[in-house]
Amino acid sequence: MGFMKTIVRNVENKDNKEAIREAAGLLREGKLVAFPTETVYGLGGSGWMEEAASKIYEAKGRPSDNPLILHIGSMEMIDEIASCVPGPAKKAMEVFWPGPLTVILPKSDRVPYRVTGGLDSVAVRMPSHPAALALLRETGVPVAAPSANTSGRPSPTKAEHVVEDLDGKIPMVLDGGKVEVGVESTIVDFTGEVPVILRPGKITKDELEKTLLTEVLMSTPSVKEDTVPKAPGMKYKHYAPKAQLILILGEDIEKVVKEITKRVHDCREQGMKTGVIATEETMGDYDADEVISVGSRSHMETVTANLYDVLREFDHIDVDVIFSEGFEGEEYEEAVMNRLAKAAGHQVIRV
Repeated sequence: MGFMKTIVRNVENKDNKEAIREAAGLLREGKLVAFPTETVYGLGGSGWMEEAASKIYEAKGRPSDNPLILHIGSMEMIDEIASCVPGPAKKAMEVFWPGPLTVILPKSDRVPYRVTGGLDSVAVRMPSHPAALALLRETGVPVAAPSANTSGRPSPTKAEHVVEDLDGKIPMVLDGGKVEVGVESTIVDFTGEVPVILRPGKITKDELEKTLLTEVLMSTPSVKEDTVPKAPGMKYKHYAPKAQLILILGEDIEKVVKEITKRVHDCREQGMKTGVIATEETMGDYDADEVISVGSRSHMETVTANLYDVLREFDHIDVDVIFSEGFEGEEYEEAVMNRLAKAAGHQVIRV
């Protein structure tokens, strides 16, 4: 891929029409634009163009059997994307859109297989970030957009994360400041008889069941090497910092702190530099080389908002190994633990 100049345009204020118009023009031409959503920054390309999807895979260094999510700015667009919309999916969209919910539906003939990773189903969502909605409405086509990072790295929650990974690979980044949610959307598959959560996010199983008045299953797939994953992030190591990350889990936080402290000591004996991902409640309990708080256990939305930021922060600090506390029985814990376990390459120790 040839080097190009990446322009960063600020869209945090309402007076961003020119930047939005410019970005929409690039998307319609089949070029790529990174833009903020409420979950993470997305790397967008026209959902109707095979070559735009190819450019996304190339810029990210992403395996091409990983499906892309189509982002839309109006409900009318769903009819062009999906061949049918089951009742439960319609209900979920009415309640949770715009917002951090992705629905998987049977695809229409118009959606290129390059976008769906070769599958007959398509992933769709309507983001709630005002700049994202303005961009999608101005573009007038569905925008295929995975997270705007190099494949496998922590997802970007700020425009500078995007620039760090993709500078010179894409023509434009829209800077909408730090995102609100901080982890990717909940993905629900509506193509079978029972809705199935393929990726946990801010919208929980409990909320979905209360809305849909039906059972919702939680998938914990181990997708094999020779199969195509049905949703992004199911098959490959994701969200990983450069240093080795080990996750320490337990219902008793004091035991978790004790175990991490012991392991930090053992690593130091071997001359290793250590890092700890702690919480506001436990920050003072560790004696590692670098201790960073991911947020407060009593305000779990701070943990989801800061998670990828902290993983990236460790990439700028020279440590050999990072130990992270786990989260169990907390609000959003499914979403946080899903990301942390993947970032750790599933190296999880229970105490």
